[in-house]
Amino acid sequence: MTPKPRASVTLKDVAERVGITSAAASMALSDHSRISEKTKEAVRNAAADLGYVPSSVGRALRNQRAGAIALIVPNTSQHVFGHLYFTHVLTGISAAANARDVQVLLSTTADTGEKREVAAYERVVRSRSADGAIVTSAAVTDEGLEALVTTGLPVVLIGNFPYLPNAISVGIDDVAASRDITNHLLVAHGRTHLVHVTGPLDHQTGIDRRLGFLAAVSDRGVAEHSTVVDGDFSEESGYAAIESLLVAGVEFDGVVFANDDMAFGGLTALKEHGVRVPEDVSIVGFDDFGLSRLTSPGITTVHVPAEEMALNATERLFDIIAGNADGPGQQQLAVRIVERESCGKHAE
Repeated sequence: MTPKPRASVTLKDVAERVGITSAAASMALSDHSRISEKTKEAVRNAAADLGYVPSSVGRALRNQRAGAIALIVPNTSQHVFGHLYFTHVLTGISAAANARDVQVLLSTTADTGEKREVAAYERVVRSRSADGAIVTSAAVTDEGLEALVTTGLPVVLIGNFPYLPNAISVGIDDVAASRDITNHLLVAHGRTHLVHVTGPLDHQTGIDRRLGFLAAVSDRGVAEHSTVVDGDFSEESGYAAIESLLVAGVEFDGVVFANDDMAFGGLTALKEHGVRVPEDVSIVGFDDFGLSRLTSPGITTVHVPAEEMALNATERLFDIIAGNADGPGQQQLAVRIVERESCGKHAE
């Protein structure tokens, strides 16, 4: 007898192989308590022999669920696919979703003007296309995020959102991490005139990393010799920040960039002006998503476990969807400083 093609094997075929009803076979594959362990094993073996693959669509219909979760990024798709952070986030979310045979939908927004971020949320809520959502990279001025949290849709946020104290989130302590990497330049390398190039200050990440820098230079008594320049996480803004300081003749011997992209831009500007790194100026970044390992010199940075954050956030989301919302509302993962040559590690 010629075996059926894999795609045409049904639950009925599995049930007939074991000699039970389709309903009983379904319950066995769902590990239902009413089915004996012997029967469960027989059904699993039959499913494996026949190459039966459960239908996530059918299961979703039976459970009145969409069978999908959404990653909502209230920004443009160009922004998403232009930053390595989102690659790590998608990897973590996909790992958790694939283990449950659940689809991942990506919702971004078109750059069409004011309140454009609202569309990313409304698309998911109105279509009922997802059983829950992960949100990342939302601005502190984003009114749509607070509205989403109150819709009743299961939601987990990646990052810190002190203005939403009741929301469930997974992130890191950006203030402490930024303070630690700043202290690394001040204490381990004896730098005294520091610059901080910030991230966007309409995002909590940019705000917190700036606060950490300011706390460190204040604690060490060098605040009056420190300079803060606004950036936006782009390589171009890092370059422009350092270029403006060099042209203005500002004295500095160390730079704390709020991410590695800006650190790379700043490194390029320093090299073009003949400033040696780390001999003349030490620099550090933040994130460690890959770029900092490829520069010359390599950039000392804070390793952010973005993939683990996304994986944990997705696991929390599945718990909420299943009705198991126990656990901390705000979870913070540990970070670590990764030393490379840009701070002076091998030049002392």
